[in-house]
Amino acid sequence: MITIKSKREIELLKEAGNIVYRTHQYLKPYLKEGITTKELDRLAEEFIRSQNATPSFKGYQGFPGSICTSINDEVVHGIPGNRKLKNGDIISIDIGACYKGYHGDSAWSYPVGDVNEGIQYLLEHTEKALFVGLSKIKPGARIGDIGAAIEEYATHHHLGVVKELVGHGVGTKIHEEPEVPNYGKRGTGPILKEGMVIAVEPMLNLGSEDIYLLDDDWTIKTDDGLPSAHFEHTVAVTKEGYQILTGE
Repeated sequence: MITIKSKREIELLKEAGNIVYRTHQYLKPYLKEGITTKELDRLAEEFIRSQNATPSFKGYQGFPGSICTSINDEVVHGIPGNRKLKNGDIISIDIGACYKGYHGDSAWSYPVGDVNEGIQYLLEHTEKALFVGLSKIKPGARIGDIGAAIEEYATHHHLGVVKELVGHGVGTKIHEEPEVPNYGKRGTGPILKEGMVIAVEPMLNLGSEDIYLLDDDWTIKTDDGLPSAHFEHTVAVTKEGYQILTGE
């Protein structure tokens, strides 16, 4: 069931989202060659807890980390560990925080040191694809309008659209209805209404859209070994359009 949030609930979701945003900002100076993803996970958890919140992902369906750290050809759900970042890497960091029972969820992809032109292109256009999708959000529009816009933008820029993974509603659970695919047809899917809160999160690949799951049952990688990027904001549908909840 798709829920409509009250003004009070949206304020709590905004506070949770702001904690997620500030956690991203806190981690950015540490994203340098030599740091391990486990250390990033520790820093993120400490910061989230210092804000009177808890990491949404820790223990979620058995996930062992507080954040997801996905490097290079890892699309999503990378488990923090002893792997060290290297110059030229791309890392997607997906962060969730629960504040007074409400969740914020945002992923962002970052270059490590000097990256090649292909990664720069992937980062630029995956981030732009997110905002192209967000631009379609307003009362009366449909979920399919978001996915269609993302897919058209990505295809035009020759990027692979991951179809097995989708955005979602956000509220007292980190994943709620509706699903928000990064592909689709305009004029299809649930109608957007004021008070709905959704996470839009294009996952685009520099090569093929094909992916596979590692034996750890979490990490998803590109089939061709080329890099992937992931950008996500949680937003509320407003009278005029949308409000980003995972920002300043």
